Amino acid sequence: MSRGSVKSRVRLAGLALLGAALAACGGGGTQVTETGLSNSEGWTFAVPADFPAPRDSADNPTTAARVELGRFLFYERRLSGNGTQSCGSCHLQDKAFTDGLTTAVGSTGESHPRNSQSLVNVIYNATLTWANPTLVTLETQMLTPLFGTRPVEMGVNDANKFEVLARISGSSAPDYGRLFAAAFPGQPGALNWDNVIRAIASFQRSMISADSRYDRARQNRATLSDAEQRGQTLFFGEQAECFHCHGSFNFNEQVIYNGLRQVETPFRNTGLYNIGGSGAFPFPNQGLFSFTEAAPDMGKFRAPSLRNIAVTAPYMHDGTMATLEEVLDFYAAGGRVIADGPLAGDGRANPFKDGLIARINLSAQDKADLIAFLRTLTDERLLGDPALSDPFVSTPAR
Repeated sequence: MSRGSVKSRVRLAGLALLGAALAACGGGGTQVTETGLSNSEGWTFAVPADFPAPRDSADNPTTAARVELGRFLFYERRLSGNGTQSCGSCHLQDKAFTDGLTTAVGSTGESHPRNSQSLVNVIYNATLTWANPTLVTLETQMLTPLFGTRPVEMGVNDANKFEVLARISGSSAPDYGRLFAAAFPGQPGALNWDNVIRAIASFQRSMISADSRYDRARQNRATLSDAEQRGQTLFFGEQAECFHCHGSFNFNEQVIYNGLRQVETPFRNTGLYNIGGSGAFPFPNQGLFSFTEAAPDMGKFRAPSLRNIAVTAPYMHDGTMATLEEVLDFYAAGGRVIADGPLAGDGRANPFKDGLIARINLSAQDKADLIAFLRTLTDERLLGDPALSDPFVSTPAR
């Protein structure tokens, strides 16, 4: 099949996906209200009318009480093994719940091999990590940062997990006993690890970003500049071709929502590495290959959402690109060339590189316009929303 045919099919699929998303609004038991989309528990997801209905957890439906508890637990440093780090330490609100570091650093100072991903609109993500297709629920995914040992993140383990819970069980600021009882009514001993995870997941599902200048312009509540409009045309057009992997309502391609008939979970090799011309990526960041051990999966990662991309630097799965300008230069070249050293290789010639990644002719003005458009995807409301902020900043010392 010709590359042109592939492009046409991908673009038509993207447009069909967006159409299906819009048609799905209010479906699957989620009701449209004046302020958003409400689930059967009375929780309202703050999304506009042209967003699809979020697919809430059937086993852990979002409630106001669980979100309130989850907010405290998300920012609770006492939930780490040594009491020094919270989920919020690697997911900062003013950075769209990323951390601004090349790669994350755990509670014991150990570096994670990958860049912290944004949690924004995580309720719409079909899979939840850079390259593991089996992690599809927040509750399951959270076991890794809490209890993982290679690398250590939160540092909870069999030896300290009861001690960690004991730290918060007698707390009066906040009163966790009251919060757990309200979030999980009728459960004896509700303060347990299963419910810690359920509450944090509920808070994460409340992190909705749908009020950027781009969104407002689509709703005729704002006007984009000439440069931003040119960048939008490039983004969704055949020249820059960004829409292939970032053309959904969430500016990614792995999405899930109520009414979606078929969930797609593609992972792509973009030519970031090609060590020694063999197609290899540096261990342990070898993408989907680390899970499947199939050679063609070497270097395949999930394309992240571009919402709030201007505040989530550095970029790529390993944080090796510092600026949006660097990212655009990389894609325009069709891959990255590393001239020397142990990672030397021409990523443009990676034998496993996705067929959609090829040289793109972009002028300096084109790149400036694209970046201007990408900056319109920043949701200032989300970055300062008190409902998502650290509650311990304004509460008494613990």
